[in-house]
Amino acid sequence: MTPALLSEVLGKSPKGIFDPNLLVGNESSDDAAVYRLNDEQALVATTDFFMPIVDDAFDFGRIAATNALSDVYAMGARPFMALAVCGMPVSKLPADIIARILAGGQSVCNEAGVVIAGGHSIDSPEPIYGLVALGLVHPQRVKRNDQARAGDVLILGKGLGVGILSAALKKGELGAKAYAQMLETTTKLNTPGLPLSEMSTVHALTDVTGFGLLGHLREICRGSKLGARIRFDDIPILSAARHIAQAGHVTGASARNWSSLADEVDVPAQMPQWQRNLLTDPQTSGGLLVACAPESVQRVLEIFQADGFRQAQVIGELSEGPARIVVS
Repeated sequence: MTPALLSEVLGKSPKGIFDPNLLVGNESSDDAAVYRLNDEQALVATTDFFMPIVDDAFDFGRIAATNALSDVYAMGARPFMALAVCGMPVSKLPADIIARILAGGQSVCNEAGVVIAGGHSIDSPEPIYGLVALGLVHPQRVKRNDQARAGDVLILGKGLGVGILSAALKKGELGAKAYAQMLETTTKLNTPGLPLSEMSTVHALTDVTGFGLLGHLREICRGSKLGARIRFDDIPILSAARHIAQAGHVTGASARNWSSLADEVDVPAQMPQWQRNLLTDPQTSGGLLVACAPESVQRVLEIFQADGFRQAQVIGELSEGPARIVVS
């Protein structure tokens, strides 16, 4: 769903019961729910699943699992257990193909030290796979998306362009090198979330996924009641995606994302359409978006670099003012 539609649906839904141990719920459009178990532990819970964005069954399973675990890392938590969500057209897909999807997800969970303890499966018209992911974090180290402060610096951990690469793949116009780059970024676990959770100078954290960079940055701005200024030339972009975007490839979700937030974003009148498309390009297993104090920028970048996130870089700042995003 687009941000606007999701907000409308949730706004019409009845309110649930109040529980003081629910540290993070629907109120801030955050990445996962957080429930305090005791003074030392909080449970982080999230779910994510989707239809294939690649043709290879094993790769699909890897991407879906990495994407689901990302929301746990984005809260500063360590994932430890997952449940598989599996809907498959059993009359059309052979059992060995379904097994390959599950094996792909299992391989990522093994890498992350996550136990897949069960799940649920149905016979569905289209293949669907993902995880319910659970993590643990100290209650005082939870990283929300609505606690940013004026003067914070914005850092993005992965390059944009996954949606555009996926669009080109569906049209049979994605080369082998570009596919390899797409697979590399979508299966790279956002493990920097763990050391970032230990930094008091990291004030807000989220991951860039289906709503695109602007959509998830808007959630930080709205929740924190701040404005943002970002510089397009500083935003990391997957090298394979840049020329494909310039060639006109775009997803339908990008346009829907833009229509949901255009009134809250200022972009240069002369900005090319391909650049606007990248700003709202829906990411699968996208990068962490960090809001941190200026004095901690170097340490945050070192954490990303140490985990192999070579494209991580500063993209802008937050400031006092209305929750608007200015792109220069």
